[in-house]
Amino acid sequence: MEQSMELTVGNNAPDFSLPTDSGEILSLSEFFDKKNVVLYFYPKDDTPGCTMEAKGFRDNIENFSSFDTVIIGVSKDSVKCHANFKAKYSLPFSLVSDENAEMLEKYGVWVEKSMFGKKYMGIERTTFLIDKKGKVVKIWKNVKVSGHVDEVLEEVRRI
Repeated sequence: MEQSMELTVGNNAPDFSLPTDSGEILSLSEFFDKKNVVLYFYPKDDTPGCTMEAKGFRDNIENFSSFDTVIIGVSKDSVKCHANFKAKYSLPFSLVSDENAEMLEKYGVWVEKSMFGKKYMGIERTTFLIDKKGKVVKIWKNVKVSGHVDEVLEEVRRI
């Protein structure tokens, strides 16, 4: 599989059409000219860090909404897994399922990781802020969950 160019600030965000927790297809382009998008990639539903991050976005959803911004979470988990995760924590935003990792590769977040000396492919926790024109405004790589949502909200206020 060819390595795509790394996305940088100012690039157009790659469009996608993938299933969400409700089974509907969501495309990035449906928000163009309407909303800013916080697209956050996380490793796994219902794990401690990912749950904390999702709850952080949930608890600030009104702040993001007041700045015309939607939140979209993305992982390789299945639609059913996403639906359970969303219901368990009353998440008020879409969770997109990318089981084939095609979108993950386009965004450069499907990377080789290492744990206990074993190498494997996984999602690097990354957040992209995309403006209404579909341009990448800010990228947070290797996100540390604590304080992250506040940083993203600060940046949204500047758009």
